[in-house]
Amino acid sequence: MADILNVILMILSGIIIILVLLQSGKSDGLSAAFTGSGDLNLFAVQKERGPEKVISRMTLICGILFFALVIALQIV
Repeated sequence: MADILNVILMILSGIIIILVLLQSGKSDGLSAAFTGSGDLNLFAVQKERGPEKVISRMTLICGILFFALVIALQIV
């Protein structure tokens, strides 16, 4: 049972990595955060639309499943 959960966990980890890389950037980059250039507002409401929303939701669901599997592996 634990071996099956470990394989599912590895596959889910790969899916999460791919989904995170597919997401578009929301700011000008890390340098803009430190230098203050650009219009970086962390509390601004930005609506996601279309494919961005789907990828964001899939990432959230996969993250929740990932943590649930890690907890399940600790119990088994």
